[in-house]
Amino acid sequence: MSEGADLSINDELRNARRIVVKVGSSLVTNEGRGVDAEAIGNWCRQMAALGQAGREIVMVSSGAIAEGMKRLGWTARPKELHELQAAAAVGQMGLAQMYESKLREHGFGSAQVLLTHADLADRERYLNARSTLVTLLGLKVIPVINENDTVVTDEIKFGDNDTLGALVANLVDADAYVILTDQPGLYTADPRRNPDATFVARARAGDPELERMAGGAGSAIGRGGMLTKILAARRAAGSGTSTVIAWGRETDVLLRLAAGEPIGTLLVAQTAKVAARKRWMVDHLQLRGAVVVDDGAAIKLRDEGKSLLPIGVREVEGEFHRGDVIAVRALDGRMVARGLANYSSAEARLIARKPSSQIEAALGYANEPELVHRDNLVLG
Repeated sequence: MSEGADLSINDELRNARRIVVKVGSSLVTNEGRGVDAEAIGNWCRQMAALGQAGREIVMVSSGAIAEGMKRLGWTARPKELHELQAAAAVGQMGLAQMYESKLREHGFGSAQVLLTHADLADRERYLNARSTLVTLLGLKVIPVINENDTVVTDEIKFGDNDTLGALVANLVDADAYVILTDQPGLYTADPRRNPDATFVARARAGDPELERMAGGAGSAIGRGGMLTKILAARRAAGSGTSTVIAWGRETDVLLRLAAGEPIGTLLVAQTAKVAARKRWMVDHLQLRGAVVVDDGAAIKLRDEGKSLLPIGVREVEGEFHRGDVIAVRALDGRMVARGLANYSSAEARLIARKPSSQIEAALGYANEPELVHRDNLVLG
């Protein structure tokens, strides 16, 4: 499973500028005893140090239900959905407060972001969530994300935040996804039951053999097991993001990973980020409309890697909504690019040929200064 790579260094993490970190319930709440201030403080100290070094960090944290159980005096995880949702609502208060206070100690702001899978499946809500998170990162604020357990059902019943973390990694174009858990990483079998199990230091994300190795349930507090982490790594790899699964209480685990130290199990994405995004745009989404751009805009898109601004748009074809994939064509009809529209066709017609500074005057509001941001645009 080791791919024959140099295991003495981890370039995937050493070179990562934007990192999503996910921590599980058992770690956050010290096996259900309540929010673990010391552990969260350690992770926040490390995240702040990475932020000061120019890295961008997004935290995906479980623990709201477990903290709510503790605050409500419940010793066993309830089975009724409404009780689980109530526990999440109570526990989220303490969880957000702890991250906020610990990050503030190190000079960093924090933001609570509650998401559901539906937020990331709908393209308009996807763009809204992405814009918010990228803006927060630009403001040197560390987003702390959790599943919105108060309103959703499937995640509470069937999973953990591993999958949500992978979706967030895809959403923000993360270079790496770190899953901190109560295990040192992946073994070829459950080491608690099989003394012959060997540790997997490095493997290819999406390898079907990994799923066979990772059978088993999660802890009594969390709902995810190693299998959900393997599947999450496969999902993250689809957008070119490599994943590390490591023990969350390892000393300075985030700092050491970011320095390239090979800790835990590294699951390497086989597809480059740009290629993965292009395949998603080209192969899986139907074009909903098009805009025709002038020669200057076409050159900036094709040769300079710029975003598409409204001032370069000459015509708007078809009907589309914010978040739809549209074609960008030159005046001679040739396809220049395609990408996710930040404005609907009706809005695009009102702001076409106008500078971005006039968007608000034309519409009464401004979503983004670009009609299509370069991060959501592929050539050809």
